This record gives sequence, C-alpha cells and structure tokens, in this order.
Amino acid sequence: MVRTVLGDTLPEDLGVCDAHDHLFLSSPLLAGQELDDTSAARAELTAFREAGGGSVAQWTPYGMGRRAADLPLLSLGTGVHVIAATGLHQAAHYAHDLLTELRGRLAEVFVSELTTGIGTSGVRAGLIKVAGGFHALDAHARWTMAAAAEAHHATGAPIGVHLELGTGALDVLDLLCGELGVPPHRVILGHLNRSPDYVTQRQAAESGAYLAFDGPSRANHATDWRMPDALHALADAGHGDRLLLGGDTTTAAARSANGGPGMPYLLRRVRPRLELALGEGLVEQMLTVNPGRAFAVDWC
Repeated sequence: MVRTVLGDTLPEDLGVCDAHDHLFLSSPLLAGQELDDTSAARAELTAFREAGGGSVAQWTPYGMGRRAADLPLLSLGTGVHVIAATGLHQAAHYAHDLLTELRGRLAEVFVSELTTGIGTSGVRAGLIKVAGGFHALDAHARWTMAAAAEAHHATGAPIGVHLELGTGALDVLDLLCGELGVPPHRVILGHLNRSPDYVTQRQAAESGAYLAFDGPSRANHATDWRMPDALHALADAGHGDRLLLGGDTTTAAARSANGGPGMPYLLRRVRPRLELALGEGLVEQMLTVNPGRAFAVDWC
C-alpha cells in the first residue's frame, strides 16, 4: 500500500505521479519565496490534475512548513493523491536550537510521524526525506540518514534523498544500504538530472535504488537537454523500472500561476519531450508503475 494523507491506497490508484514536488515549503535560505498559500497550492494541484496528474509526493520534511493539516482537504478537493514526508533536510535550513532539541530522538520523531501522525493533524507521512551534501556527507547528513534507516527498519517506509546538485549518490548508497542495511529498492535518489554523469547514474541504478529525475534546471539548460539521453541510456541498460519523474517546485515564483513552470510542466512539456526520445510506453511506466512500486510498502 502507498500511505497518502487520506490513508493507505493501492499503488495502481496513484495514476500519473509527480514523484518529487512541494505544495508547501519554507526555509531561511528561500526568504520571501515561501510556498505557504493554501489557495495557491489548490490551484497548482488543480492545474496538475487537469493536465492528467493523479498523485504528488510532497518531499517537504520536518520543520519546513509542511502544513500537514491542510493536505487532506487539498487532496479531497482536487482529486489528487498526496504523499507527505517526514525527515530532515540539510542543517542550513534549520535553527541551531531546533537541531539540538532533536538530538537523541530523531528516529523516534520519524517513526511517530509515519505511524501516528504529523503533530496533531493525524496525517501520517508515507516517506522519509533526508539530504546529502555536495559530493560528500557531513556529520549532519550521517546523523539524519542513520535516523532515517532506523525509522525505515521500524516501519518499512521508503527514504527519499536530496542529492545536492545531483552529486554524492554512491556515498549515500554506501551509507544507507551498506553500513545501515536499508534495502536499495527502498531508497529514492533525487535530482540525478542535475549531474549528467551517466556512469554514476548507471552504478546507482545497478544497486536497485530508484532514480528520480525531478525538475528543470535552475542555473542553466545544460542538464535539461541531456536528460532524455540519460534516461535512454539507463533504459537500454535494463533499468527502465528504476526511473521516476518529478517537478520539484520550491518557490512561489516557480508556480505556474506566477508564470513559472510549476507542477503542470512535468506533463505539459517534459512528458511529450521524453515520449519523442523514449516512446510512450516507457514514459508511462516512469509516471505510473514505477512510482507505485517505489512508494508502496508493507507497512509495519
């Protein structure tokens, strides 16, 4: 079953899935660009639904303005399944006092949000989100990933990993799957499109982890036009069943209503572009079958 904000549902009920995005998000690193407007979130989900979307995985973790209590009504009102996340991002997104307060009980927080609910909302998370650094894992990343692994072993929940600029995938797998014993098929590596290193991508796929290609390039277009070739290479190597697609909307300016690509861009532009390169069947698999498998869990 896939754990959504309205309860557990069958993987095939997800429909077309945006496997990595944000309805709500706030961070001191994005001051003035917070995603904190419920009406705007509803409009974005509605536009995604009208473009053919059926579900969205919101990777916004603990302490970053998830607004979990608002998610069920948004899901009900738009007809789009929503998967919420627990977890912790990089240290720079948090006040030092908050991180100090979480010491010694981080895994407990993750497990509680996966099984009992986020705060008083009663909304249960269906995903653990953590983050690596640029080509490395610092002490914070190792701490959060250790807690994520503990929570995974207690619940079965998948672990989504923010790879900084798409780097560090193999270090993450060495830690999570090697040292901490998380099965690779329970790991979703985010932002692989931001570092078009075909060798690393293939090695990550060979491990059995899921690879998320999520969001248009922000700095330049160098990674955008390489993405079809990267996905083609991975599919030709037999890893078409490990690939996911997402939009990763992180600022108010990026929303479609504000002139940005927003969630609909994944289906309005990315999907037809990939269908030309890969064929409709494989792209359909990446948008429907693969996310159903990636997020489905025999919940403990």
